[in-house]
Amino acid sequence: MSYLEKLLDGVEVEWLPLGEVTKYEQPTKYLVQSTNYSDDFEIPVLTAGKTFILGYTDEIDGIYQASDNPVIIFDDFTTAHKWVDFDFKPKSSAMKMISSADESRTLSKYIYYWLNTLPSELVDGDHKRQWISNYANKKIPIPCPENPKKSLQIQSKIVTILDGFAELTAELTAELTARKKQYTYYREQLLSFEDGEVQRSTLGEIGEFIRGGGLQKKDFTETGVGCIHYGQIYTHYGTYTNKTKTYVSKEFFKKARKAKSGDLVIATTSENDEDVCKAVAWLGSEEIAVSSDACIYRHSLNPKYVSYFFQTEQFQKQKRQYITGTKVRRVSVDNLAKIQIPVPSLAEQERIVAILDKFDSLTNSISEGLPREIALRQQQYAYYRDLLFSFPKPAEV
Repeated sequence: MSYLEKLLDGVEVEWLPLGEVTKYEQPTKYLVQSTNYSDDFEIPVLTAGKTFILGYTDEIDGIYQASDNPVIIFDDFTTAHKWVDFDFKPKSSAMKMISSADESRTLSKYIYYWLNTLPSELVDGDHKRQWISNYANKKIPIPCPENPKKSLQIQSKIVTILDGFAELTAELTAELTARKKQYTYYREQLLSFEDGEVQRSTLGEIGEFIRGGGLQKKDFTETGVGCIHYGQIYTHYGTYTNKTKTYVSKEFFKKARKAKSGDLVIATTSENDEDVCKAVAWLGSEEIAVSSDACIYRHSLNPKYVSYFFQTEQFQKQKRQYITGTKVRRVSVDNLAKIQIPVPSLAEQERIVAILDKFDSLTNSISEGLPREIALRQQQYAYYRDLLFSFPKPAEV
């Protein structure tokens, strides 16, 4: 007998339209008026999407008191939703605040966890509002509806179990955030040197830049020789790699611009200032093809040391003065060559890299460290969530 069967103990389950067991409120009177956000302010400004907390405002009127009445925030266009139990101001008029129509019969948190079981139905380009036209009609399982006391007991047990998984994930996520701040701090400290402590050279003085070639996504093949497209540097690669995500044919590779082991591959264009000049050190044993809108930096330093340097504020500060363009932001190879880098001994470079590699694995690795732990906990949560909501469904549901 499954845990759910023991929990239900033969009681009836009724599937009711979500609109019958919930109520919603429009955000109009709570909307934030100014985008002058600051971490010095107290009230968070929320979106139901991935970003969640957009910033903090000093506005004191029209605050939604979720600390007294926790609520589900629901994006009416994307169907993204979050559970909120602290006071806030919403950013978008598309957000709905959803709660139980009667907390003595159906728990809001139970509704929230059940919403998490629904697959995404978002269609690209679809701008219709979802709550009234779609989600309010979805059927939610309510155990023993004729006995509210027992129904709440069953709902509470389900919520308590899933809260446990959510709290563990939140703790791990908070630890990851703290470790990332620690990582950033030590990276800045380790790569900062007093004047005269080490030699400082321009990137052009100690290496050469080679522009990428005409590699496009249409040139990718299932197998062949490795390649890095500039767009992948933002989305797929970290500080270094010895494997490529994509390949090109041997024939294409013959005429391609190539990176050797130890070279940096740098994205020279982006839609934002933060990503332009993002770099990855190529550590594979074979040469790889590199696309245009990227360049290859060939040098005699520790490749990871250079890649870590590209992440520091001292690099970013120098880079910003050379960014050009409006919609597409770019830094030219000639200007990249003007950026100064501290050049300690190779032994010191290796010492710095060894320390930063440990932080990098802890905060970014999907095969070890905190990201892996968080992914495992999320998988575990999803498994038990779906199991706990696997009520028998009538044919019409």
